[in-house]
Order: sequence, then structure tokens, then C-alpha cells
Amino acid sequence: MAFPNLFLYINPITAFFSCHLQFQSFSYQSKFSSLKQQPTTMAMAFKMATTGMWVTDECKNSFMEMKWKKVHRYIVFKIDEKSRLVTVDKVGGPGESYDDLTASLPIDDCRYAVFDFDFVTVDNCRKSKLFFIAWSPAASRIRAKMLYATSKDGLRRVLDGISYEVQATDPTEMGIDVIKHKAN
Repeated sequence: MAFPNLFLYINPITAFFSCHLQFQSFSYQSKFSSLKQQPTTMAMAFKMATTGMWVTDECKNSFMEMKWKKVHRYIVFKIDEKSRLVTVDKVGGPGESYDDLTASLPIDDCRYAVFDFDFVTVDNCRKSKLFFIAWSPAASRIRAKMLYATSKDGLRRVLDGISYEVQATDPTEMGIDVIKHKAN
């Protein structure tokens, strides 16, 4: 004897959420199909499932250039709330320093940054570590703080090879001494 509607009869609230999730799944598919029709310059290869944000290919390519070719010292990422894309905001050349990175972060808006920190160990060995910095200053909007906090893990998954993470709300929490301490 089959009970096809037993689940609906016993737990109508869960059934409502199940139907709602199926509807959400359908609407995401329609968003995805409309994004495929955009030009290839805006190709989105990576989607962060938790917030519905997309990471552009430019982010991934810039990170790979920094990681393997050492073309960049740092990359600053930002979220465009209207297009729901994580894009590259600023790229620092190989001759720029950590002070240049901290100067490029806005004092009233959130950003993500990746910094390539070169150092010499106690054994006189040259090493390089990649730091992921989640910048969320106190002066930024609460909506932006929430958006960046929920999207952080998805971006970290796309940027494979990050050694350490630093979360900062003011410049003293991400000073060069903090970076040196974590690297050693």
C-alpha cells in the first residue's frame, strides 16, 4: 500500500519549503541560461552557491598569474551588487609593497584582497605565502558587510592555494606585523 501524500499530510511546513526550494532551483536555472547569452567577455565560470554570486574569469586568471607567474604582488576584489559579480578592483605590480595594498583599500567599503608575501625563514630559505584578506571596515554599510561575509567562503574555494586568512575591520588588524607573525 503506497502513501504518496503522507509526507504532505504529516508535515505541511516542510512540504512548503520543499516546493519553495524547487521553485528557487528553477529560477536559478533561468538566471543561468540568461547569463549564457551574454558575450564571452563576461563569462562566469564559478558560482558561489551560498549567495548566488558569480566569480568572473578575470578573478581566477589574475590569481593564477599571481600564483604561478609572480606577475602581481596583490589583487583587490570587489562585489558588484547589481550584476552579482565578484570582479577585480585593483591589481598591484610585482614592485609594489604591502603599504600600497593597504592604501588601495577604501575606508568606507568592504573588499577582498590576496597578497603574495615573500620572506626568508630562519634557515635562510626564501619562501612565499598567499594571504587572503577580508576587509570589512566599521564605516561600511551593514548590507555590504553581510554580503561580503556570506560570499567569502565561495571566493576562497575558487582561489585555490591560499595559505592564510586575515579578517580585518581596521588597519591595525592587518598590519605587516600580523602578516609576518602568521607566516612564521
